[in-house]
Amino acid sequence: MLQGKKILLGVSGSIAAYKAATLTRLLVKAGAEVKVIMTQAAAGFITPLTLATLSKNEVPLEISDHSSWNNHVMLGRWADVMLIAPASANTLAKMALGLCDNLLLAVYLSATCPVVFAAAMDEDMWHHPATRSNVEKLLSYGHRQIPVASGELASGLFGEGRMAEPEQIVEWLEHFLLEKAPQSRPLQGQRAIVTAGPTIEHIDPVRYISNHSSGKMGIAIAEALANAGAAVELMLGPTSQQTTHPGITTTRIQTAQEMFEQVTARYPHADIVVAAAAVADYRPANIADRKIKKGEAQLHIDLEKTPDILRSLGENKAEGQFLVGFSLETNNEREYALKKLHDKHLDLIVMNSLADAGAGFNYDTNKVTLFDKSGNERSLPLKSKQAVAQDIVSAIIELKHA
Repeated sequence: MLQGKKILLGVSGSIAAYKAATLTRLLVKAGAEVKVIMTQAAAGFITPLTLATLSKNEVPLEISDHSSWNNHVMLGRWADVMLIAPASANTLAKMALGLCDNLLLAVYLSATCPVVFAAAMDEDMWHHPATRSNVEKLLSYGHRQIPVASGELASGLFGEGRMAEPEQIVEWLEHFLLEKAPQSRPLQGQRAIVTAGPTIEHIDPVRYISNHSSGKMGIAIAEALANAGAAVELMLGPTSQQTTHPGITTTRIQTAQEMFEQVTARYPHADIVVAAAAVADYRPANIADRKIKKGEAQLHIDLEKTPDILRSLGENKAEGQFLVGFSLETNNEREYALKKLHDKHLDLIVMNSLADAGAGFNYDTNKVTLFDKSGNERSLPLKSKQAVAQDIVSAIIELKHA
């Protein structure tokens, strides 16, 4: 997706500037033409020569070196995307205010292309009200933010503020440019909800009931829907998985009740719902307010049913809404999947079995069979979850337009 794209990379003064070398190399490897501009502060972390060598283009630091002029206006008009990574707190503030005291900011103010920034700073700086205000102002300008990561920071603390890794930035740009591409986007204007990952049901403040779902399949479906033009809201349970796709808004949930409330609140405005989450069927009837101590030889926990999200959605489905469910079974797979399809008023159900090697929880692959409400059945071979997601979205598009 980056083949032939013109990427203008702005590097500001942050310890994360060292990642600009890998980022430049990956962008060039993906087929992009890359030009780099730096602030003087950034040159204290990584040399212009390094980035010039990797980008195969000169890296200017100043608007003028007294013998020649770097045309910031033409640089701002040359690019398909201006990517500022890392974007320090200082640079974000100057961008928000329209200050112009270096070449990078002069180019930014001249840019006629989309502007994307990947912030990098310590956690307290990232959460400071001034920084939050600056970020909100930049987003109001139509700029896009690549989400910050959590982890070890330059201060030695752990928290939010790390710049996204170069591989994640390249992936984000690919999705972003796909979103902007003038190709057919059959779900343009459609609103989709995808549920993904597990839920957890608390027993006491330190223990809970859950399952092995990673959320990989649901996230892949959310990304495939967004690539097809849909505006996607992802309801994601407790998992280390995430997406940086610019067409997806993620809401984190924990319990089945939270999932039910979040999905049903948005359901009236949704055109497509894909319920890929592994939602707990039962929860403790009473949650202890203190840790349960080891005592008797046996511990009995009374369980009660959680809300049946899919049944509720099916019973309240409006004309034109398209509802997809999942059926993961260990036996009688086809029988249970078809029963769920009809009992819960689904338009499509995706069946997979834990008996199939390489399918189910935590794998990067899956093997599924699709059943639609008209009685059609389509079995797919073992594929990557991204490929399976594309097949599912293609089936949704086909059935919605049938």
